Amino acid sequence: MSVSSRLAALRDQIRHHEERYYVYDAPEIADAEFDALVRELRALEAEHPDLVTPDSPTQRVGGRPAEGFPTVEHLQPMLSLDNAYNEAELRAFDDRVRRGLDTDSAVTYVAELKIDGLSIALTYEDHVLVRAATRGDGTRGEDVTANVRTIRSIPLRLRDGPSARTEVRGEVYLSRSAFARMNEEQEEAGAPLFANPRNAAAGTLRNLDPAHVARRGLRMWAYHVVVEGAGIDRHHDVLTALGAWGLPVEPHWQVCTGIDEVVAFCNQWRDRRHDLPFETDGVVVKVDARAERERLGATSKFPRWAAAFKFPAQQATTTLRDIALQVGRTGAVTPVAVLEPVLLAGSTIGMATLHNADEVARKDVRIGDRVLIEKGGDVIPKIVQVIDPDRAGRGKPWRMPETCPSCGSHLGRPEGEVVWRCENTSCPARLRRSIEHFASRRAMDIEGLGEAIVDVLISEGLVRTVADLYALSGSDLGALQVAPRAAKSERAGPRRLGKVGTNLARQIERSKQVDLWRVIHALGIRHVGERAGQVLAQAFGSMDRLESATAAELESTHEIGPVLAASVRAWFDEPHNAALVRRLAEAGVNMTSRLEPRHGAGPLAGRTFVLTGTLPSMTRDEAKAAIERLGGKVSGSVSRKTTYLVAGDEPGSKLERARELGVTVLDEPALRRLIIEE
Repeated sequence: MSVSSRLAALRDQIRHHEERYYVYDAPEIADAEFDALVRELRALEAEHPDLVTPDSPTQRVGGRPAEGFPTVEHLQPMLSLDNAYNEAELRAFDDRVRRGLDTDSAVTYVAELKIDGLSIALTYEDHVLVRAATRGDGTRGEDVTANVRTIRSIPLRLRDGPSARTEVRGEVYLSRSAFARMNEEQEEAGAPLFANPRNAAAGTLRNLDPAHVARRGLRMWAYHVVVEGAGIDRHHDVLTALGAWGLPVEPHWQVCTGIDEVVAFCNQWRDRRHDLPFETDGVVVKVDARAERERLGATSKFPRWAAAFKFPAQQATTTLRDIALQVGRTGAVTPVAVLEPVLLAGSTIGMATLHNADEVARKDVRIGDRVLIEKGGDVIPKIVQVIDPDRAGRGKPWRMPETCPSCGSHLGRPEGEVVWRCENTSCPARLRRSIEHFASRRAMDIEGLGEAIVDVLISEGLVRTVADLYALSGSDLGALQVAPRAAKSERAGPRRLGKVGTNLARQIERSKQVDLWRVIHALGIRHVGERAGQVLAQAFGSMDRLESATAAELESTHEIGPVLAASVRAWFDEPHNAALVRRLAEAGVNMTSRLEPRHGAGPLAGRTFVLTGTLPSMTRDEAKAAIERLGGKVSGSVSRKTTYLVAGDEPGSKLERARELGVTVLDEPALRRLIIEE
């Protein structure tokens, strides 16, 4: 088989498996097998860069745009939809449609779930994705092509469809789990939480760093297509065609004959929507026949042939009993609303987030107030507003206490941050959250180490750092007296863990063998989540190598920015943290990575660098390590095979030789940009 044939076959295989995984959630091969296909493709493309195509799966992550996003014009205007908030308004929409069509017969509609995300327009030419733009003002949107190419549910090449210029409309969204994970990361970093998945998706898509966008887990549902000089006669055939072309289409749409079937569909999904893995805030109702749509036309703002039925807001009113403080594992102290329990969206709500002290002051929330609450994106309960804030006899304005509610230490607010922090690393609340995080499923995966057991371990003085977990024996844990979380009677008292403790000891022992990326994630370094742990483990290979890495080496690592790099360096510079790592290693915890290094198959594979002169802030060794971690090769002499000469001060004869041969010359800032972009 020729190289070009093998490349084509690999690309087709990878596209197929991406679709099975990201569109249908039905993978056919293991992750390791998929990764092997991608590595083979990268290696072949590195050997034959002239055969790399724009639609190759390796080209998903683009470079960082130099400034903001330019605007581009849509093939046809992207109009907004008129809203219907109840059944009467939905039926009034149907009346207008039938009058416009001059018919008393039932109109055929297509009802689709309204995705709570960000509208997007994808332009394909000869089946290849060439541009992606936000809705913008409906006529022009922001060009976010580099970011959209990172969304794996969006094909870079359609497997079928018209060859003419085609604009696919869809909705970019975050799943409930991805949104929850984002807010966990925000909370750990002491940053404001996202209000809902829609805002989070919009903010992510407009981020100037495609690598950052790739980590967030955006997805898309396609719902419309505009083809130059052509069209499909019925909308339900459009949805079928989009799926056949390889685009993800939300599967719960339904053809409805008459408005009664539309109303039944809306009523059905008003409750069922909570079972979906993503947010939907209504139903979009569209006339099915294209000919009827053309007869109905549009106003300056809305098409007359479509409407959005909005589900009732998931809100309730209750009383604010108290404002408690929650201490996180990084020391972040956040206010939490303690509520009179109230039923909301199928569950009883007794707590709600207040984000931070500034937010409490902005909303003027006081103990004893009647408040309106809702589930932010149907995920996180939050206080929307105070009811009757002008009434007499309200409580005093709430102020952040000066001391930690757990250990009594002074609370400080770092300059430039909205969050207050307890700086006492021995704070019991911080320790408790640290242990819970350390043992969590995506960290050390110690099954059975729950809140009640952690509380006893801390109160008995058995665990003062996470390293102490590895000194516990099965008999130690079996002898623990743990109170049941829900006693069947007032006389029910603490019980010995017994066999449960023995099993827990086995889980702790088993956790010593997890991969290095889990250990890095488990340490609780600020800004270091699961993905960053994987990147660092893959790049450095061992904890010793990571601990000795300079800030410049960290920052030059693929996907690691300056804030995260500084946070990692600062964490290891703290003597207590360095001692903790030593104790974990002495206890037998694995400190090496089993992830395959990026060498030879990274984004710089196939490129040869030569270093000359003195760089302003990097040593030659640091620059070489950064290049090699991304798969590049560093040579000692300039030749026709040299891709880049990196020149610092006093470069000497190598610079002259590079200019003679037409080799691209980079200074240190250009090298850093190349490393970050790749």
